[in-house]
This record gives sequence, structure tokens and C-alpha cells, in this order.
Amino acid sequence: MLAARAVRPLDAPPSTGADDDPLQFLEVAEREPAPVPDAWVPVRVRAAALNRHDLWTLRGVGVHPEALPVVLGCDAAGTTEDGRDVVVHAVLSDADWAGEETLDPGRTLLSERWPGTLAPVVRVPARNLVDKPAELSFEEAACLPTAWLTAYRMLFTNSGTSPGDTVLVQGAGGGVSTALVALGAAAGLRVWVTSRSEERRARALELGAHAAFAPGERLPERVDAVLESVGRATWAHSLRSLKPGGTVVVCGATTGDAPAELNRVFFTQLRVVGSTMGSRDELRRLAQLCAATGVRPLVDDVLPLAETAEGLRRLEAGEVFGKLVIRP
Repeated sequence: MLAARAVRPLDAPPSTGADDDPLQFLEVAEREPAPVPDAWVPVRVRAAALNRHDLWTLRGVGVHPEALPVVLGCDAAGTTEDGRDVVVHAVLSDADWAGEETLDPGRTLLSERWPGTLAPVVRVPARNLVDKPAELSFEEAACLPTAWLTAYRMLFTNSGTSPGDTVLVQGAGGGVSTALVALGAAAGLRVWVTSRSEERRARALELGAHAAFAPGERLPERVDAVLESVGRATWAHSLRSLKPGGTVVVCGATTGDAPAELNRVFFTQLRVVGSTMGSRDELRRLAQLCAATGVRPLVDDVLPLAETAEGLRRLEAGEVFGKLVIRP
């Protein structure tokens, strides 16, 4: 079958440097599917979405070396052999784990140890399937399992905010940030965003943000929560922007780790909450929320599987606003 795979050599050390072109380790070719546990069920992939996780995998970060070469992709919506339309939950917990999936110390994501979704068929445990609402297209549903689920958990599980509160989204345009804007606005939050790009600030306002600012710009007032994925470049501004007792929810640090600024944290009684992906139940609730409210993921473009390299190039170059979807 045609699949997009990471083929980084086993002896190549992981790299996070900009000088290492991750696409040199991408292969889109006909290959036999890798084996998975017998009990896992096949899903015909109708649409899959790209994520920065795919670029990290190509750089050798987070992927199990023994899994290489591995099919890329965390996100998918498709159809099972019995005709059920589903969304695939990408978090794979141990079969014996009884708690919430994201808290399993041994958890992994599709494409880290097992083949991912950038192929005509993906195989997953039956418990990782959520019904796709008929109101969502396969392309829209494919955007939910990573970026939109991350945003949902940040907003509704971890931020502690209520309708009428103000939240600041650091960075505008990526999959998580566009999801935060759309979901936050639909939930009755006042959503502010930052971006270096005037064009992206304008597009965020069109998407539902109530105000947009340059990075580091002084805000008209302090906010109830900051939704942070940037890291070092925005961390100080995030803490300064919070009301006393406010919450910063962190799902990533794309510009690197940042000083903790503990004096500010304890003196103004800030809450710093880590947030990673989301549970299967949260994915189900997210899909139902989109169906009921009309909120939809912003799809920047839809490409065939053979053009995965072009999609990842655009993602790496920061040329995507919303989500890029691959149709196998």
C-alpha cells in the first residue's frame, strides 16, 4: 500500500536543529504494512491530518528507534469493515491500564511505536474508535484527534475558565491556536491572540478572536488564563498577562524551555497546569460539541497522499493557517 513513512537511519541522532531538513527522511512509496497485534481492527482512512508531531518524528524525536521505518500520522477519520464511520483516538495506552489514557506512563501515540494514519488503512485497538458525527465531513473529523483535542482539554478541562472570562492564546495560525480561538469563542469566552504576523492577527479576528496583539504587547487588562504552546519566546509575557490567581495552561514549548519565574508565580498565586492531548471520552465530547454547535476545524488545504512532502514543507515553513488534510 502507498504510505508516508519516516525512514531516518537508526544510527542518526535525534535533531531539533533548523539545519536538519526533516523531509530528507520522508518516503512516500508502496510498502507492505507493518504487523500490529492481531486483535486490532482495521480502519479505511478517508482523511488524515498533518501535525508538527510528524516533523518531530522525521527528526527522530519521540519515535522508538526500533519502530523505524514507521508510517507517519496521528490523526484520521475513516470507516471500519462493518461500515461504521469513526474518528481514531491517537493515544495508545497499555491494554491493562485502567485509568485515563494520557496519565499512563507507558502511553504512546500512533506513529511513535505503531504505524500511523498516513496510509489507506490504519489498525488500532477497538477502544480507540469514536463514532464520527454525520454532521462532520471526514476532512473536518480528521482534524480533531490531536490539535483540536489538545485545545479542548486546555480550555474545558484545565483552564478553569467560565463564559465571560478572558483568555490569551499565544501564537495565532497553528492547528491548536485556531482550535482554541474557535472553541473559546463558541463557549462564550473573550479570546485574545498574539502573532508576529499582521495577516495572521487579522485572520484570527475573522475566525472569532475578540482582539489581536503583537508578541509581548501590553494588554488592556490582565486575563483569567493564558493558553501557552510557544515556550521561551512568550513565557514572560504569559505570566505578566495573568490576573492574580490566574492560570497558564501549557501544552508545548516550540521555542524551547523557559525560566520558571517562581517569584512571580508564588507572589501572585498563579497556577501552572500542564496539558497533553486528551482522553477518548474528551474526543467523543469534542466531536459532539462540533456537531451540536456548528463549530468546525479550519481546513487550510486538502492534498493527496502522494503530496505529503509538500504539505509537510508548508507546515515546516509556517505557511499553514489551520490544518492541512491528506486524503489517501
